[in-house]
Amino acid sequence: MAKQPLVVTTAHRGVFFGYGEPTESKTITLEDARMCIYWPQSNKGVVGLASDGPHNGARVGPRAPSVLLQDITAIFECTPEAATAWEKAPWHS
Repeated sequence: MAKQPLVVTTAHRGVFFGYGEPTESKTITLEDARMCIYWPQSNKGVVGLASDGPHNGARVGPRAPSVLLQDITAIFECTPEAATAWEKAPWHS
């Protein structure tokens, strides 16, 4: 199965984007992973990050080759538009 663009949240308040396979496990490995430190109100929450991607004003960190996330609380499949926005998302000041 091909890796899918995902937004993953953790019990530690982490919000991550990357490519992986949805799971029912409490852990997941994401490739080309980025963390969203902040998103503006216009994103309308975490679901907005999966449906639209980060909006202008979001704080998205640099990419890591992979990350093993633990204590998963939610896994959202991203729309193609959201994945494109995540790939472009710089750290806005």
